[in-house]
Amino acid sequence: MILHDISKDALTTAVPEGDPVTEVTRIKNMDEMDEYNLSGISMSAHCGTHIDAPLHFYEDGVSIDRLRLNTFYGKCTVVSVEGILTGEDMEKLLPYCKRRLLIRGNGKTFLSHSAAIVLADSRLVLIGTDAASIAPPFDEAKPHRELARAGIAVLENLNLSNIEPGEYELCAFPLKLCGLEAAPCRAILLEMEKGLN
Repeated sequence: MILHDISKDALTTAVPEGDPVTEVTRIKNMDEMDEYNLSGISMSAHCGTHIDAPLHFYEDGVSIDRLRLNTFYGKCTVVSVEGILTGEDMEKLLPYCKRRLLIRGNGKTFLSHSAAIVLADSRLVLIGTDAASIAPPFDEAKPHRELARAGIAVLENLNLSNIEPGEYELCAFPLKLCGLEAAPCRAILLEMEKGLN
């Protein structure tokens, strides 16, 4: 079994304009003769690789701690596409995809409103992207709201640069931050080595 870390560093990944800047405070430091090291962190719930819960864009949506844990573990499909995906694009892709779909697009692939509508009517439980957002900058709200209404978790800011398209097992559990609309996570893809049963 090969494990691929597809997470970006929560401390160094750039945050969108308007989001809180990630800050680390050294409270105790052994280099300064303290007995132990202790750090404090101030950051956005959307820092680095993270999962958006439906509550992010839908006032009646569930918070991150209330999503079913099996949403974040199981078979997934990685596809490599670029551009703004339409509903027609998704109708062509979905028959070949597992219930978790990760989009590798060099940070330049987004879902249109029509693509999100098609996904909302599918069996998908999670959609992921290597872009900072699943939606294009000029239309953030509508795609997010469609996915939120359908209860689909959104996994954003992945590092898929070394991942080939295909089928994997995904493990991407969010931090348990009760009542919040998102949480950072450590996303891992599990790949069965060729020739092994």
